[in-house]
Amino acid sequence: MAETLLSPGVLARETDQSFIQGQPIQAGAAIIGPAVKGPVGIPTLVSSFSEYQAVFGDTVTSGSQQYEYLNATSARNYFSQGGTSLLVTRVQSGSWTGAEAEVVDSSSTASFTLTTISEGTIMNSTGPTGSNGTLASGSKDNIRYEIQGANTSTGTFSVIIRRGDDSSKQKNVLETFQNVSLDPKSNNYISRVIGDTYYSVGSDGADHYVKSHGNYVNKSKYIYVSNVAQPTSDYFDNNGVAKPEFTSSLPADGSGSFGGGSGSLFTLTAESSSALWNENITSTNIQGISPASYNESISLLANKDDYRFNLITIPGLNATDHAPQVNSLISLADTRQDCIAVVDLAGYSKTVSTITTKATSFDSSYGATYWPWLQILNGAGQTVWVPASTMIPGVYAFTDASSDAWFAPAGLTRGALGNVIKAERKLTSGNRDSLYTANVNPIATFPGSGVVVFGQKTLQKRSSALDRVNVRRLLIELKSYISQVSDNLVFEQNSIATRNSFLTQVNPYLESIQQRQGLYAFKVVMDETNNTADVVDRNELVGQIYLQPTKTAEFILLDFNVLPTGATFPS
Repeated sequence: MAETLLSPGVLARETDQSFIQGQPIQAGAAIIGPAVKGPVGIPTLVSSFSEYQAVFGDTVTSGSQQYEYLNATSARNYFSQGGTSLLVTRVQSGSWTGAEAEVVDSSSTASFTLTTISEGTIMNSTGPTGSNGTLASGSKDNIRYEIQGANTSTGTFSVIIRRGDDSSKQKNVLETFQNVSLDPKSNNYISRVIGDTYYSVGSDGADHYVKSHGNYVNKSKYIYVSNVAQPTSDYFDNNGVAKPEFTSSLPADGSGSFGGGSGSLFTLTAESSSALWNENITSTNIQGISPASYNESISLLANKDDYRFNLITIPGLNATDHAPQVNSLISLADTRQDCIAVVDLAGYSKTVSTITTKATSFDSSYGATYWPWLQILNGAGQTVWVPASTMIPGVYAFTDASSDAWFAPAGLTRGALGNVIKAERKLTSGNRDSLYTANVNPIATFPGSGVVVFGQKTLQKRSSALDRVNVRRLLIELKSYISQVSDNLVFEQNSIATRNSFLTQVNPYLESIQQRQGLYAFKVVMDETNNTADVVDRNELVGQIYLQPTKTAEFILLDFNVLPTGATFPS
């Protein structure tokens, strides 16, 4: 159809402006700390507490008693309060590897090898076998494998991953991969179906990054294929009959266990291997590991392209006893500018003056701190004390789920800590005043209301809108979405059409934020006034966004005026 008129007439044209814009990528919380199992040093995303338990475990035995890592406690609370995604980085001291299982054929010759994604001696399930095929070293945290249906006519078999503490009569199947083969040219090649990828952390000077090894993406949550000793390339001859030299390569039916994993929990370099938990954590012993073990993971999570989160915490570490790590975490948030670092200032049983004094050493709108410590019932059924940073991610998650990120994660409506038994101490009004003046968010205890987060300041010293958590989280939310919109404009033509594309996405989004009480007003400028010829010639596209964030009512003043009898009330 012609797009212009060369003679008198009517030209009807249409412009489709009904494109449905994709939703922004949602970022959840990130947490760093030791765990029972799981990949060491590799940030791993989980979307529920049951998935966290499957990947990282929960309770562990130490000194004949059961304990729960603070990471697990925090994850449990976070998901119970509406959290939807958690980026977990497991840290441990020493060298760690996964456990292996060499699967053999009918003549006991190695056919292929499976390796656990989770690392440590806890993954080793080899050892004596009891009645009904039970493994003496089998546990809820490790695994075993089973081969079923090996068929020489088709060259296929099934691989089943079971929990380590099951039996042949009561199998606990975690995963099943049916009809896999050892033929690299087949679509059901075992490495292709299960995956053969594993990860390690590399370094380039002060930078750390994750290196990927292998050719096929993992479909299993528990294992990867680390070696195929007897590949059966072109398993069938030209008549479609299995070649005799390959039929004996198939694994034999039966079950087996994993072994050879290295890395022990609670290994310390500076003191005995006795792990110290909760309120007993020291400057050198954080649930059995040293604070230096956190350094690599904190550096790794500085990569904002690979890892998205709007909150990060390292429960168990505090600014008094573990200053280098806490300072690095706040520096990470300052550099990324897309998250808040929730940190603790001191260990258990400290005074208000100690906390307020320590708070003066920080100045960042990307950091926040809460006090005092809290008593909870953990997953091991113990009543224990935990630092506030363990429970605060759950408060943020509840705020996001019930309201929006720009609402204050504090007060009786959104700041109630329902999973907390009591606070370390009941703060007086004077205590709360001292803490809040020092930018420490007090956790108060009110009769009939329980334990409540009663502050929402960041660690920024200068008074501005960004000294409040809700405003900082609003800016994080807005920058995240608008940056994602802008990513699509890179290398596009610097023209009016490109600018309008930006405005038609950003303005409606900001209007929706305004309608949901996040902004009083806003203005977006991206036109010829700020994209002059000089700007365009420098291959730049400039947008200016002006915001008036909504403030919260934190100080409510009520004037009660007592009038004499017969006085007239003003209308």
